[in-house]
Amino acid sequence: MGRKHEQHHQRFARLRAFDADCDADAFAQGLLAGVDEAGVGPLAGPVVAAAVVLPEDFDLPELFDSKQLSASDRQHCEAVIREKALCFAISRIAPPTIDSINILNAMLRSHQRALQRLSRTPHVVLVDGHRAPRLPVAWKDTRLQTVVRGDATSMSIAAASILAKSDRDRLMLRLDRRYPGYGFGDHKGYGTAEHKDAIRRLGLSPAHRRSFNGWIEKEALEGEASGNLL
Repeated sequence: MGRKHEQHHQRFARLRAFDADCDADAFAQGLLAGVDEAGVGPLAGPVVAAAVVLPEDFDLPELFDSKQLSASDRQHCEAVIREKALCFAISRIAPPTIDSINILNAMLRSHQRALQRLSRTPHVVLVDGHRAPRLPVAWKDTRLQTVVRGDATSMSIAAASILAKSDRDRLMLRLDRRYPGYGFGDHKGYGTAEHKDAIRRLGLSPAHRRSFNGWIEKEALEGEASGNLL
């Protein structure tokens, strides 16, 4: 085994051990779910959350935080997760809703909907970050735990991060074809210099979050003020 493979196995062992240590019974019974989202910060596109329940014997040494994997590694991991997971679900919250309820509430709603769509009720839910969604009223016996940097700590959260990011990236490729010129397929909606230049040229598309793009109006006002001083 090469050094890289050995490192991957050791890293995965830590992810798996974290889930097992959280609740050994829930983990062994396939009743521990991980939740994560992708797309909180972009100027365009939805926020996407995934919830996943993995079997006790799940084995995928390449698994890690989706943001730190190459596209090909994410694709491989996603295929294995979809095949081997006991169940998983995905939820998307569109830009108009993000604008209406704000991104934090949209993120939590996406978490909640993904969990509700699982085909089994988990006994433990691990959520990436500091904030956690409300669980369904019927899940009164389910324990909820937030995990800071969970996608690099928990096997289940890392798997959820892979599913969420992969789903969102595919959606941004479709939006790239629907609204050409913005480069959604390249930057996935994030606020790169190229993306902002495209917005200046083309204006906002229906895929953009109005509440994230107040900088355009600010630039216009600053330009007017600068012109008035000349």
